[in-house]
Parts: sequence; C-alpha cells; structure tokens
Amino acid sequence: MPLTRRQVLFSAAASAARPAAPRPALCLFSKHLPKLDYDALGRQVREFGFDGVDLTVRPGGHVLPENAARDLPRAAEAVRSHGLSLPMITTALTSASDPSARPILATAAGLGIPFFKLGYWYYRSPDVERTLAETRRDVETLAGLAKQYGIAAGFHNHSDDYVGAPVWDIRDIIAGLDPRWIGYYFDPCHAVAEGGVAGWRIALRLALPRLKMVALKDFYWEKRGGRWQMIMCPLGEGMVDWPKFFSMLAAANFTGPISLHVEYEAKDELSAIANDLEFMKKHVRAAYT
Repeated sequence: MPLTRRQVLFSAAASAARPAAPRPALCLFSKHLPKLDYDALGRQVREFGFDGVDLTVRPGGHVLPENAARDLPRAAEAVRSHGLSLPMITTALTSASDPSARPILATAAGLGIPFFKLGYWYYRSPDVERTLAETRRDVETLAGLAKQYGIAAGFHNHSDDYVGAPVWDIRDIIAGLDPRWIGYYFDPCHAVAEGGVAGWRIALRLALPRLKMVALKDFYWEKRGGRWQMIMCPLGEGMVDWPKFFSMLAAANFTGPISLHVEYEAKDELSAIANDLEFMKKHVRAAYT
C-alpha cells in the first residue's frame, strides 16, 4: 500500500529530528604544514574543513618537547580559537625517563587533550623476544604516566623493521595493561602492507576493542630498481579497501580521531590535502549513516 503524503512528511520530519550518530573527528596531521605558526595552522586547517588537528609535539614539530609546558597551551588556544578540536598529539616518547615526558603529558592532559601517539621502537637486534620484552617494559612505564595524568596512549603500527609492524606485536606488548590508558593507533595502510589480503582485517578486529586513534594514508606496490617498494599515493588510488575499513570502524562505533597523513609527493600539497579530506568525508558519511 503506497504511503500517503502525510506519512511521507511525518517520516521525513522524524528522520530530521533524530540526532546525528556520533562520528570520528577528522583531523590533519600538522606535520604537513610545518611552516605555519599556531594561528595560521588553525586558520588553514579550518578552511580545509577538518574537525581538528593532530599536533606534532616532538623534535622538529610544531611544539618542541622541551618547550611543551610553555608552547602547547599557546598552540591549543590558537587552534581552538578557529573552532577546531585538539583530540591528539603526536610525540616521540619511548621512555618515561625522557625528561620531556612528564611536562608533555601533564600539560596535554591539563588542556583536555585525550590522546597521544607514542614514539617508535625498532627490530635492530636479531633477538625478537628480547626486543619485545624491552619495548614492553618501556610501554608499561609510559602507560603508568598516561594513567597518572589522565591521557591515553596509542601505539602506531608502522611497516618495515618497526616493533608493531605485525599488529600482533602490539597485542603482546599491551595485553596486560589498563585499556583505558593504552591502546592501538591503527594505520590501515601499513597494516595492508604487512598483512596482505586478509591479515589487515584480522589485525583491525584485534585492535577495535581498544582502538584509540586512526591514521589514514594509502599506497601501492611498484617494482623499482629491481625491488618492490611501497609507493605512497592519494587516498583511493592504492591498495587499502576503504569501504570495508570504514564499515568496520562504524560497526564498532569508533568515534575517536582520524588523522590524515599526506605522505606522497604532490605538485600542490594544499589541493592534495583538500582532495583527501573529501575522500575521507565521503566514506565516513557512507559508513556512519
């Protein structure tokens, strides 16, 4: 039986009245605008149409670690003055004994920044178990600081000789730690590079229960000089299955920050950022509606 005009209008009004489902905050990794001061950074990111900023607080970043107590509040105020959120910072922290660790985390937590990215550990020794044990000890102390100050850490899965390249590394390292304060910073690009056809999906399912943040980039394999290499590219032009990835995030009700990384060479980087943002928005709308 066809709907009456009144029923159609009532249904449309009811749909409009329903609050929109929570969605992830789409952020730009500030690494890609290194020359902009804090106010200009906020203005440019807002003009793009992002929700927030993933701010570098590391050597060579927008905030230098040794100046975090002074400069991070200035950066946060400037970014937020443009209507943006500051849901995460990217650090190089790999030890609680780093003299900048406490000032960075205390300041960030005091500013209401909920997440920070850890630094990296590497497989420099052939003794894999030893490397994992050493990393586990470091991460445990950093998770303790995270709990003390009230800011959650995310462990990024980076391909190649990085601890965490196989996402199961991260599970082994953080399994016994409080999930409120330490979890995954999942990168589907690096997960596909290491996990092939199905490995990345299994890795994401492993990460989802304690997923804190997401990093977005894309790539394809190309043989250059007789060896296969990861070639970074615009979102949607590489090997990541984006519809599947975003549908898995939405099914898990993930609403944390998603940080865009533009790691490929672009003639016009600002246009590249804008295009990748539109790609992100399109897939978030499709998955979260």
